[in-house]
Amino acid sequence: MDWKEVLRRRLATPNTDPNSEFGRSRPLGQPGPKLELPAEDEVLLQKLREESRAVFLQRKSRELLDNEELQTPPMIGEEAMINYENFLKVGEKAGPKCKQFFTAKVFAKLLHTDSYGRISIMQFFNYVMRKVWLHQTRIGLSLYDVAGQGYLRESDLENYILELIPTLPQLDGLEKSFYSFYVCTAVRKFFFFLDPLRTGKIKIQDILACSFLDDLLELRDEELSKESQETNWFSAPSALRVYGQYLNLDKDHNGMLSKEELSRYGTATMTNVFLDRVFQECLTYDGEMDYKTYLDFVLALENRKEPAALQYIFKLLDIENKGYLNVFSLNYFFRAIQELMKIHGQDPVSFQDVKDEIFDMVKPKDPLKISLQDLINSNQGDTVTTILIDLNGFWTYENREALVANDENSADLDDT
Repeated sequence: MDWKEVLRRRLATPNTDPNSEFGRSRPLGQPGPKLELPAEDEVLLQKLREESRAVFLQRKSRELLDNEELQTPPMIGEEAMINYENFLKVGEKAGPKCKQFFTAKVFAKLLHTDSYGRISIMQFFNYVMRKVWLHQTRIGLSLYDVAGQGYLRESDLENYILELIPTLPQLDGLEKSFYSFYVCTAVRKFFFFLDPLRTGKIKIQDILACSFLDDLLELRDEELSKESQETNWFSAPSALRVYGQYLNLDKDHNGMLSKEELSRYGTATMTNVFLDRVFQECLTYDGEMDYKTYLDFVLALENRKEPAALQYIFKLLDIENKGYLNVFSLNYFFRAIQELMKIHGQDPVSFQDVKDEIFDMVKPKDPLKISLQDLINSNQGDTVTTILIDLNGFWTYENREALVANDENSADLDDT
């Protein structure tokens, strides 16, 4: 059966399911029943499906309010308020694109503590702006969802960000030769945190729900402060910083990092035992790490309070692959800290004391085992992991009281 016959039959069968892919009752982004996708060798059917989805998404886009229609209301004097009766009157006069926002549900959602039962007009406007932005972004991302299943693969997200770069004024100064490295840097953050099982794809709904896209699109602001750029992973200074560190570590300039080269990361005080585990568990090529693997490493160490980062480090600490850390595994890593202390002329600290402190901090359900969930629940995972893998981090922890006192003294001197 050729593709024309398949298409004719599909078009001849009426679609009575209101929750189908193009049904009216299903909100954009909510998955309908699983549809049979064209096979890889059905090139024309695949192309037809892509084109039909693009037309559908473009139609949805036209149904949204555009920039000209979203005019910021003028603010004079006190904050303007509106009651429910007038809210409904405005809704009756609003265009068809606005009807969905003038409902009792929306009014109730924005009604807070006003004694007259009114809502803020500016809050309502911001609500509409946010909703329109979410729909626009959902449609934009969906255009890159080749399979039409509500997911983006790594290559899909790479294409989305690559085509987004010219629309972000804060990235105007990037050399085109750096684009591929920038895209790789940006995409890794999404996949590191939103794809913990490493399936190679992310739900579009998860992308919209997290703050990463907000950070990325913040680069549209031509007057973004220097402080905001420095704390934004997606900014040009941040991306150049991360890639510049990688180049500085790559002493033999072969584009990869050996264990010895990676040992100079940060303050160069991570233990060899921990670095051994990094190269045992992470993807390497002939025993060396590429830029993508390095990005995961950096994201884990720079975000040690986050569950995804703790999961990454926990896997390295779980040397017996048992799903928990016991006294043996803690001792295995802390011995390396003790050895570094000797090398640097410091008196080694007793493991027994450190072990007791770790268990006191984490308070695991099982008094002899620390699970990943225990670490996350304790809100002390960043401290525990730092103690076990980094001499400088352990020294900072051991001298925390003296460091706090010094900071307070410095503040007092500044005040005088």
